[in-house]
Amino acid sequence: MFPRSLWVYHANSGGCNGCDIEVLNVLTPYYDVERFGIKLVGSPRHADVMLCQGPAMRSTAQALRRAYDAMAAPKLVFAIGSCACGGGLWYDTYSVLGPVEKVVPVDFYIPGCPPRPEAILYGIAVAVGLVDKKIAPVKLKQLVSPIPRYHPEDLRTEDEMVVYQKLDRV
Repeated sequence: MFPRSLWVYHANSGGCNGCDIEVLNVLTPYYDVERFGIKLVGSPRHADVMLCQGPAMRSTAQALRRAYDAMAAPKLVFAIGSCACGGGLWYDTYSVLGPVEKVVPVDFYIPGCPPRPEAILYGIAVAVGLVDKKIAPVKLKQLVSPIPRYHPEDLRTEDEMVVYQKLDRV
């Protein structure tokens, strides 16, 4: 998908800056991501990948969308951290619109509060095909698990099962 080095644009749309610090840790010489051909750029016009931290905020939604539109195709968007993946702790407040996917289409999610630099680096490396996944993806549409018995008036028997639907997106 990306025959040359991978250029990354770092977009912080709000939040506590915990994920921001971890992304900047990934870009330091300690983790040395340039050995994989990953380089930070200052403009979305030069980027192949946009790393989004923080929830989609009313004050930054237009700027985030403009940055996404400025990127040339093919482009990837990563939601880094719990706020970008699901809206975070303040998902239901006035200034927060929710997860980043409400403003730009997200290709990959790296959850955590904040995610460790190793998780961010691994997520990017798996997405662009530098390394293989550690686990096989789940291909089942339904998961089966026993019903927990918490209530004394529960009339179900021990061997009854309930089927939970697996969601495609979080």
